[in-house]
Amino acid sequence: MRKNYKSILAFLLLLCVAALFVAPVVVVVINSFKARFSIATEPFVLPNNDTFVGFENYLNGISTTSFITAFFWSLFITVFSVLAIVLFTSMTAWYIVRVKSILTSVLYYALVFSMIVPFQMVMFTMSKTANVLGLDNPLGIILIYLGFGAGLATFMFVGFIKSVPFGVEEAATIDGCNPLQTFFLIVLPILKPTTITVAILNAMWIWNDYLLPYLVIGNDYKTIPIAIQYLKGGYGSIDMGAMMAMLVLSIIPVVVFYLFGQKYIIKGVAAGAVKG
Repeated sequence: MRKNYKSILAFLLLLCVAALFVAPVVVVVINSFKARFSIATEPFVLPNNDTFVGFENYLNGISTTSFITAFFWSLFITVFSVLAIVLFTSMTAWYIVRVKSILTSVLYYALVFSMIVPFQMVMFTMSKTANVLGLDNPLGIILIYLGFGAGLATFMFVGFIKSVPFGVEEAATIDGCNPLQTFFLIVLPILKPTTITVAILNAMWIWNDYLLPYLVIGNDYKTIPIAIQYLKGGYGSIDMGAMMAMLVLSIIPVVVFYLFGQKYIIKGVAAGAVKG
């Protein structure tokens, strides 16, 4: 009986916590179908015959912000940045774990140290360097995201690879695999939980990031967060209806991606946190 009470209490507590996280999303969805002036006066009230505007906010937001173009650039930058982070950091982590030397130790601790450096400390230097090196474009910002995302991703991959038996790789070598074949055919499939975890964490970060694209590529290649800011007019006026609608459209892809890979997150984070 005591265990049942504890389970029920834990369930109710987690239900309340879940409601706190879901409530803002529900409010945004509700207000995306309401007239812009009623959002300020009745933000928590369901749309009625007087306030319901259908998909008018969505159409207005898409046309005002050039949402389709912004969606393309966000998708392009996010997909290729995540692919670059996953590919290069997993290979780096494998090299760090299997090759024991001063160089690999220094490289590992340098990457771990980069995790604690606040972005605000390097953002102005970074933006100037990106401009000088010609990285202020969608291809260049992928390299910048790789640099900022390498620390955490490498740390997680290193922790997981330490738990992979070395005998598996030795067997592949005996069967005639070279190092690249061993990594891509043997090691990388084993890294699936951590790979998906790293991909989800970085996809949510890059997709929703505003500051880095604003500093590096500016208005030439507007991503979704930058495009949404253009709904803010002069003297602080904001088309709240269109903004709510664009926020709904912007969170759908990353939520879908998260739902498909959520079962791997806890497993990947736990494995990547192992200290060997």
